[in-house]
Amino acid sequence: MGENIFPFISYQEPKEYVEEKKIPKEFAWDFGKNQFILENGKMKILEGAEALKVWICKMLKTQRYRYLIYSWNYGSELEKLIGAGYASNTVQNEVKRLLEDALQVNSGIKGTKNVNVTFSGDKLDLSFTVITDYGEVKINV
Repeated sequence: MGENIFPFISYQEPKEYVEEKKIPKEFAWDFGKNQFILENGKMKILEGAEALKVWICKMLKTQRYRYLIYSWNYGSELEKLIGAGYASNTVQNEVKRLLEDALQVNSGIKGTKNVNVTFSGDKLDLSFTVITDYGEVKINV
């Protein structure tokens, strides 16, 4: 009597789900000239840590919530500090907080270290090291 009353349905053990990490890819970008980098007439593609470096720099230069083309998770809120009139110590702490907030949306980024915020006149310079799945990346913006 070992027959199934539903002969067309067979049971299979579920396979263990293993999430594959996709290697990040980005088009190479010349931030000085504000344009793509071309190789042999085609846009150069970066992978791994170098791709994350481009992603981070572009993300920090993009104002969050401003452009409909981007998700509300993409971009930074650093621009809101312009003209806020906070003391420099408060601005430094807020920059660090906003930086961490902006970077946490990327699963390939594990954290930051050596965050350095400096002021020269009304210009804010930010340098830090990002710990990623692909090694450490130094960023200066």
